[in-house]
Amino acid sequence: MKPRDKQMTIDEVVAQLSDGMTIGIGGWGPRRKPMALVRAILRSDLKDLTIVSWGGADVGLLARAGKIRKLVYAFVSLDSIPLEPNFQRARQSGTIPEVVELDEGMFQTGLYAAAQRLPFLPMRAGLGSDVLVNNPWIKTIASPYADSDGAFEELTAVPALNLDVALVHLNRADVHGNATYLGPDPYFDDLFVQAASKAFVSVEQIVDTAGLTVDTPVQRLLVSRMMVDGVVETPNGAHFTTCTPDYERDERFQKAYAAAASGSEDWDAFESRFLSGDEASYQAAVAAFGQEQ
Repeated sequence: MKPRDKQMTIDEVVAQLSDGMTIGIGGWGPRRKPMALVRAILRSDLKDLTIVSWGGADVGLLARAGKIRKLVYAFVSLDSIPLEPNFQRARQSGTIPEVVELDEGMFQTGLYAAAQRLPFLPMRAGLGSDVLVNNPWIKTIASPYADSDGAFEELTAVPALNLDVALVHLNRADVHGNATYLGPDPYFDDLFVQAASKAFVSVEQIVDTAGLTVDTPVQRLLVSRMMVDGVVETPNGAHFTTCTPDYERDERFQKAYAAAASGSEDWDAFESRFLSGDEASYQAAVAAFGQEQ
């Protein structure tokens, strides 16, 4: 028996989501984000979401649209624009009801715990910091093993970041959900997938299974079909974030996005042009924008 064909459309993925879900979004700031899937969530009626992300425009767009009830994050940045402007607006206006800001190492450890189906994992990060002050529900725990001096070290008990759904974007996949990255960094996408009850992968191109390792080592097969519930071919689907080596970040578009985010009227015009239609309409509008530049 052959492995199952898990090809889906963008809208079929979003149809699997429901209000109140905890959704982990892979990538890293403005790098290899599953933006086509994020834009589909924007077009949907979904609400009251808990978003878990090393955030970029994914968080900014969903916050601007009022989709986020709770945000768990380590940062929300566009790199060349240090603070994502729609996120900044939402934080300053208090329109995200609940925020959990974690140290980056704690965030990673929370995903590790969820991936291993553990309630928490101990680590030293967070001790002596305002992470524990601002999140008093995060507990500390004494090591059950004495150190060389006979003391029992206090550690942060980082809670598992359990996800209902993970959304990640990679370069190539087969129809079964095996997926590979070709750029410089996996961005912990495998942890998001393993930490979730369901996982959906968008990719630049779906290829034959044998083609996944034609031009890249097998070690870059980051995601196994065993972890994946659906795979979507979405060319340019990470735009305007990077998807190295297929394309780099669209800095001109990012600047236009950031400028529009600073005002209501400018944002209305940006939203009308780029975000009011389906994914094909978005890509056509982006192509036209590029020609204008």
